Amino acid sequence: MKSKKLLLKQLIPVIVVILTVMFIWLCTSKNDSDESTGNTTESSLVKVITEHSTTVETTEQDSMSQETTSEESSSEETREQKSETEGTAYSESTTVQNSQTNPPEIQTTEAVTIPNTEPPEPDTSIGTIQPPPVLSDNGIFSGYYVVATARMQTMTPDEKIGQMLFARCPSGNAVEIARQYHLGGYVLFGRDFQGKTADEVKNNISSYRTSQEIPMVIATDEEGGRVVRVSSNPLLSDEAFPSPRDIFNSGGMELIKSKEIKKAEMLSGLYIDTNFAPVCDISVNESDFMYPRSLGQDAGITADFVRNVTHISQSRGVSATLKHFPGYGDNVDTHTGIAIDTRDYNTFVNNDFIPFQAGINSGVHLVLISHNIVNCMDSTKPASISKPVHNILRNELGFTGIIVTDDLSMDAIKLYSGEYPPTVTAVLAGNDMLIISDIEASFNEIKNAVNNGTIEQAVIDRAVVRILAWKYAKGLM
Repeated sequence: MKSKKLLLKQLIPVIVVILTVMFIWLCTSKNDSDESTGNTTESSLVKVITEHSTTVETTEQDSMSQETTSEESSSEETREQKSETEGTAYSESTTVQNSQTNPPEIQTTEAVTIPNTEPPEPDTSIGTIQPPPVLSDNGIFSGYYVVATARMQTMTPDEKIGQMLFARCPSGNAVEIARQYHLGGYVLFGRDFQGKTADEVKNNISSYRTSQEIPMVIATDEEGGRVVRVSSNPLLSDEAFPSPRDIFNSGGMELIKSKEIKKAEMLSGLYIDTNFAPVCDISVNESDFMYPRSLGQDAGITADFVRNVTHISQSRGVSATLKHFPGYGDNVDTHTGIAIDTRDYNTFVNNDFIPFQAGINSGVHLVLISHNIVNCMDSTKPASISKPVHNILRNELGFTGIIVTDDLSMDAIKLYSGEYPPTVTAVLAGNDMLIISDIEASFNEIKNAVNNGTIEQAVIDRAVVRILAWKYAKGLM
């Protein structure tokens, strides 16, 4: 028994040593395995990161390549358009960059109230939608014709008619009226700004714009000088803008640019997205009705002025409007009576058309047509409701934007519209939007004319597609 106990005592240390060795071996083996696994994981991670980096670089290179191709294509289109423009009878002696292929950048601060910083990309996914054939013009808003056509096809007849109305903002119930008649836009006059702070103006405009599903455009006349709807209010501007003529006479074109930048930023800051300016009329005679509102310079300098104003205004989110086509000349005031222009057509080609052509080549969004009767174009109707005058603007000068009438409530228009009301004649002549004061009467006159077949639905649809495309390009939709 003693010998067994002695043997057991001798074996215990050996067993302890063996167990310790085995434990150490097992731990070492596990660590080696973990390190091996860790190395494998790290290797896989490095591989994934490397592959991702390669993919990103490849994607960026492909994107850069596509952008380059797009820019080259756009440049080629621009050269072709410019070549076509220079081939018309109304080309300017100074070459002007044609910007019709790219909608202008729009600056903004709030998506609900004013346009986005950049126009949305045209929706090319609606492959089955085709815009009206007459709009296959590769115009300044043509990148949005497809999506605009798709939207137009979802609208009711009343909604379409309402989009064509550029109504004088009512003094009361403006939101309800805009919603009731589906109005395309409001024109704000001095009374709409008088005594109001900037916040009050912005709140009012926001309520108008969001009164319906399709946002309204908001316009005013801020020419400078005699016509200062906004800057005449000291709560909105630290100065009432002088006339372009006075600015030019005191500081030349550089001072014009400086003032126009300030003006455009003021309007944009108040959520006004369209200005019925610049005045393109050439008048050098102080006795002319239009002289105080004109630049008072020859066609070449006036064209340069128009080009600068168009670029400055639209690059800051405010659509410019060339007026009063085809050129006011020395005619009398059409607010109170008719003006009959007896000048020959060559005078317009070599003089009056030149500033308008400069603005059109610069991608201007709107052209406003006067109520003058221009005998050499149409001796029977005022220009604003004359189809021949509209054909000249579209086909000879190549304008593809929005044509808008002067105010149809002016006395000069009422006695010369023929068998139909001025609103109906204006639509038949080719206007896209009508400036009107009597909203209910104007709406019903056009609606009745559509219902009885005087105005074909296709005429309304064509105008609405242009209007919607303009709103898409501005970032309002």
